[in-house]
Amino acid sequence: MCEKIQLNSSTKYNNSDTGIVYVEKFDEYGVKICDGATSYVVIEFCPWCGKKLPNSKREKWFDEIEKLGIEPWNEDIPEKYLTDKWYRERASH
Repeated sequence: MCEKIQLNSSTKYNNSDTGIVYVEKFDEYGVKICDGATSYVVIEFCPWCGKKLPNSKREKWFDEIEKLGIEPWNEDIPEKYLTDKWYRERASH
């Protein structure tokens, strides 16, 4: 992983020091859209070195939530699904 993208991204969308956001639960990077909300465009390659970034786990996340019978827009999400813990635990087994 490129050190520059790690140094120049933030998990906090409100961080105005960077235009790159990292969403831990989806393992994806994106360029912020300044629309007053928390929108971003997912990027697949590092803007500094051109290396491929990790594949987004967004679809897997929604699949996991659906298997649990949780409606992600209306119900509380278990804590481990709010971070990278859900896929790191799976990878270690």
